[in-house]
Amino acid sequence: MTQTNTSRADNFFDICHLSLNKKGEELCGDKVKFIKTGQKTTIVLSDGLGSGVKANILATLTSEILITMLNADIALEAVMETVIGTLPICQVRKIAYATFTVIQIDNVTNKFRVINFDNPPIFYFKKGRMMTPKPRVDRILNRKIQVVEGTLDRGDFLGAISDGVLYAGLGDTMNFGWGWENIAKYMERLFVHDAPTARSLLDKVLGETRRLYRDNIGDDASLVGVYVRRRNPLMIFTGPPLDPSQDEAFAERFLSFPGRKALCGGTTGNIVANYMGETVEMDISTMRKELPPIGILDEVDLVTEGILTISKATELLKKCHCDLDRLPFDRNGAVLLAREILEADSIFFLVGQQINEFYQNPLLPKNISIRRSLVEELVQLLRKNQKEVDLEYC
Repeated sequence: MTQTNTSRADNFFDICHLSLNKKGEELCGDKVKFIKTGQKTTIVLSDGLGSGVKANILATLTSEILITMLNADIALEAVMETVIGTLPICQVRKIAYATFTVIQIDNVTNKFRVINFDNPPIFYFKKGRMMTPKPRVDRILNRKIQVVEGTLDRGDFLGAISDGVLYAGLGDTMNFGWGWENIAKYMERLFVHDAPTARSLLDKVLGETRRLYRDNIGDDASLVGVYVRRRNPLMIFTGPPLDPSQDEAFAERFLSFPGRKALCGGTTGNIVANYMGETVEMDISTMRKELPPIGILDEVDLVTEGILTISKATELLKKCHCDLDRLPFDRNGAVLLAREILEADSIFFLVGQQINEFYQNPLLPKNISIRRSLVEELVQLLRKNQKEVDLEYC
């Protein structure tokens, strides 16, 4: 059944990329970059010739040129001329200094285009079933470019690999390496047994790649995938509204939000609790030396203190480089808030501007609260890490 544009607006492009460095190399010779805007998503996987520092520089340069020019809607031929002109053919081996795969998605229509230059073919699954679309072959500056086009629906997956995955186990566990068809069958089985995310799929494929190499990685091996699933939104309401007469309206708006809900701040929590005719209960087991305990309130997924917790959560996100797997396991307000943020696909901050004099920095103008500057720092960090973030003051 084809999805309507209305349901497409609720779709999320779950993107993940993972790599294994060639044994003995500190830098990976592959490079993955992606960028999301309101209108489109562009993903680039580039494989630099050889390995180590030189390959990393070549792959990085290629991916930067591609993602910058394609995101600016420059014609493919002009993009290719720039890439080929910058990275000429190796005179000894007669092959390109860097190969690449580009995945472009229109975020409004869900139409996609894959541009492949000398990388392994893409993996395209519709509802868990492997599809093998015949690519169109274009010639640009006497180079063969393969192009695949289509439309993504919820449950679909597009993946690209470098040839280090393709040749896993070559001459050791497998005579001719893992091979594209075997990888495709392996991935298809994953769809049968699991309700996947992009991360869970790639984790298993990379784990099998490592196993076939017996941990003696013979070539840089990279994967990038985009899985289309339902969006997981989060609203964070922090700080009382400037106009107290609007407390109930914002509490109702918060509670009717169609997704996960977090309250940060004692006064903010009480505003919502009063509207519900309830009180916030404290979970003393979550109290830490530097952090107050979290609260418990029906219909709200997380209730924390405000300023200290937001500040600590931001610090944790910086330390873990916004990687969920690197978060501490401690159950306190800051870790739980950071986890909610990283597990969300889009985050909506509703920030009250009433000043809490206890936290106000006397060196700042009255209209700039510590809460506001903390939230803006957090928003900037999340956007830098490709999170979809909206911010509204009340």
